[in-house]
Amino acid sequence: MNGSIVGGKSIDEWKKDIPVLGRVAKAEEVFWANPRYLHSGRGPFGMEEKIQAASDRLDRFASFIKNAYTETMEAGGIIESPLVEINKFKEMLGEWHGREIDGRLFLKCDNDLPISGSIKARGGIYEVLKHAEDLAIQHDLLKPGEDYSIFGSGAFRDVFSNYSIAVGSTGNLGLSIGLIGAKLGFKVTVHMSAEAKEWKKNKLRSLGVEVVEYASDYSAAVEQGRKQAESDPTCYFIDDEKSVNLFLGYAVAAERVKRQLDEMGVLVDSNHPLFVYLPCGVGGGPGGIAYGLKVIFKNNVHCIFAEPVQSPCMLLSLATGLHDEVSVNDFGLSNMTAADGLAVGRSSRFVSRTIESLLAGLFTVKDEELFRMMNGMWLSQGIFLEPSAIAGALGPVKLRQTAEGEEFLQSNCLLGKMKDATHIAWATGGSMVPEQERKDYLQKI
Repeated sequence: MNGSIVGGKSIDEWKKDIPVLGRVAKAEEVFWANPRYLHSGRGPFGMEEKIQAASDRLDRFASFIKNAYTETMEAGGIIESPLVEINKFKEMLGEWHGREIDGRLFLKCDNDLPISGSIKARGGIYEVLKHAEDLAIQHDLLKPGEDYSIFGSGAFRDVFSNYSIAVGSTGNLGLSIGLIGAKLGFKVTVHMSAEAKEWKKNKLRSLGVEVVEYASDYSAAVEQGRKQAESDPTCYFIDDEKSVNLFLGYAVAAERVKRQLDEMGVLVDSNHPLFVYLPCGVGGGPGGIAYGLKVIFKNNVHCIFAEPVQSPCMLLSLATGLHDEVSVNDFGLSNMTAADGLAVGRSSRFVSRTIESLLAGLFTVKDEELFRMMNGMWLSQGIFLEPSAIAGALGPVKLRQTAEGEEFLQSNCLLGKMKDATHIAWATGGSMVPEQERKDYLQKI
């Protein structure tokens, strides 16, 4: 393994040049501060208009969503989740790690997002809706200004039944696309990797979605989905590794979080910094949200990703600068983790290049810690999260209890502002997990 060449250097050379990689290769928990982080907060933006267009499109579809999914009725067909303060969990986290957490800690409850109960309800559902809109316009089914509730009619389903959608997934993206795709009348095929949970496959099959299983990992599932679409002109492939539309669907979340913070009277400015901790798999969800947050809050927000110790694909991508040309397997890691949504061996090139100067840092977390936090969140707040969904909650600890985290705060003149900081742990899934599966998870500590 150490003799293999990656990006023109041996693994031993990489470890020597970037010492944190030695600890990463040993599957240790680390905090990595991004040396390419742009302190000005101006960022390489350019998608602001596209994010606004995505937000407008979701508003247009609200009348269809409201009718199709009664759980969205109260919110008027807008797919959004609560932002809640989690003081009891914050106290518990501080006790575990022997230090009180400064500032306020919130949970962004994408585990409770309507329709598919995970963060993937943002990007996945958005991209399917955009594709449906494009087809409706192409087939002259839609007139300007028309109420989008008509997307639930038989005429639309008849047209969409002639088209198929394919996606490769470790679980939750496939779930969200299968749910909305089937509702609209598309034929949906989800290519699922070995990490995907059985209940997610069963749920999809119960809706008439075709599930193709692979013994290998996520990248193989995506590749097969891509091949299926290439051989069929009526098949639309949703590419978790390259899709701009998925990215935009996630990015819309930022404006909504700002609204929620404003409504709660939470100030975000140069003296009241915002830290957002996002679990990361291939990178689309956290990347889109981080991008959107930096557009809105500029230098007053610091986005930090969380990855399992066996699957730190984005950390390797950004630390080496190799993007998708490096895999966790290159560093001797297994890519096996209980956090199935984060079990990705190679990051998205598109996402890693887009956010490489917008991301403040990244930390890794062991499965044992994920289960301890899952249990703690359930006992303290009565909130159930999947293992992958809780990963970001360790962020405030990693920021203050690692030399690298403290150095990051010091170099960004943030140390003296932490008492007035706001922390948001982004919870990415959990509400659709079956009861028995929940019990099994919560006993793993």
